[in-house]
Amino acid sequence: MIRLAQFTSVTYRVHDPKWSFMPTSGAGAGEHGGRLNRVGLPALYLAIDEATAIAEYKQLSALMPPGLIVSYELEVTDLVDFRQGYSRAWDPLWQELYCDWRRIWFNQRVEPPSWLIGDAILETGGKGALFPSQAKPEGTNLVLFTEALTDTDRLVAYDPHGQLPRDSSSWI
Repeated sequence: MIRLAQFTSVTYRVHDPKWSFMPTSGAGAGEHGGRLNRVGLPALYLAIDEATAIAEYKQLSALMPPGLIVSYELEVTDLVDFRQGYSRAWDPLWQELYCDWRRIWFNQRVEPPSWLIGDAILETGGKGALFPSQAKPEGTNLVLFTEALTDTDRLVAYDPHGQLPRDSSSWI
């Protein structure tokens, strides 16, 4: 596993309006689970470019539901870098990164093996992982386990004019 001591980038996410008032929380994925996080573990899924963020958001439908694209200024330590894919030198569990976690969890109600990868990242002190996008293969995604971030990390939603909603009342 390759570990990055420091990762600095601008990143993007298309938010479901329900969560746009809490753009750094990871609460949506925490509520339902995600590729690398189990239910109850907040995780923020980001993309390194806008096109990948949009592709990720619309992967479940050819029609794009309402969403709000947010840019982030990011400076984080201790990420796992999985951009080069699986290597035989790594634990075979990493082959499960692209399992059909939605089908496994929502249809079969079985814990997806990719959640064990997220557990392993956290157990080794990682705060997240960079990995290739399935929705846009040339794109890169980043998952951040928001509760693992420390005061030395920086995750800021870019909102210079204060236009993001401040509470959920805008979307009810």
